[in-house]
Amino acid sequence: MSNASVSIVLPAKNEAQSLAQLLPALQQVLPDAEIVVVDDGSKDDTAGVCHKHRVKLVSHPYSMGNGAAVKTGARVASGDILVFMDADGQHDPAAIPQLIATLGQGFDMVVGARNARTHANVGRWGANALYNKLASWMVNHRVDDLTSGFRAVRAAKFKEFLYLLPNGFSYPTTVTMSFFRAGYPISYVEIHARARVGKSHINPLRDGIRFLLIIFRVGTLYSPLKIFVPISFAFFATGLGYYLYTFLTVGRFTNMSGLLFTTSVVVFLIGLVSEQITNLLYSKLD
Repeated sequence: MSNASVSIVLPAKNEAQSLAQLLPALQQVLPDAEIVVVDDGSKDDTAGVCHKHRVKLVSHPYSMGNGAAVKTGARVASGDILVFMDADGQHDPAAIPQLIATLGQGFDMVVGARNARTHANVGRWGANALYNKLASWMVNHRVDDLTSGFRAVRAAKFKEFLYLLPNGFSYPTTVTMSFFRAGYPISYVEIHARARVGKSHINPLRDGIRFLLIIFRVGTLYSPLKIFVPISFAFFATGLGYYLYTFLTVGRFTNMSGLLFTTSVVVFLIGLVSEQITNLLYSKLD
């Protein structure tokens, strides 16, 4: 990995205050790395701070979302290795060499995994723990941090999945599950996430609903049947149990039993269609 060029991609929205501290720290840790800041419609002096520190700046005319900024940065970055990190000061630049060194051990992506002590609150930690457990079950591999935005990845492999990445906050989930699906090895390095500089852009209600959808995205991106079959079986088993109950008590087959059996079939068929769609999404990678 010593000959590989590195690009650090920073999606930023109104992060002038934190960038003033982060950019010189990055230049000190990795003086030869290309630094790309994607200004996602900022209203502060984010652009001015970038010009002052002479880093590559790409500006969106309006806010398009964190994922959109990541995709823009990946497209304009020239490095063989892409390092993605938040511009709010949570991620320590000193951890980047370890991510890159681990990447050189045969991995295609290395993720900075936050420990329990560094999550913003108990609710956020609980949600991430649930996502990690679900993802680990889906891929049969331990997933330490499904939603971390701090990661190093081989540029060529990452760019294969740009068309799949959403424009919002769930891009880490999408790219992680896509790498697992494609058979690209992933490793995790424990990091300590610091308190962010400035105000968070995450809205608890709006983004809480979005993060709940991550659970469904995990399933549909990797193996939909692994999610839909257990749900289908649960409906079928409930219908069968209810039918046995009504047969023994009133001696007949009820509409509720029929509804539960029908629902189990419909859920299974939806899973089957989702599986075929997932296969089509990844067929262009073969």
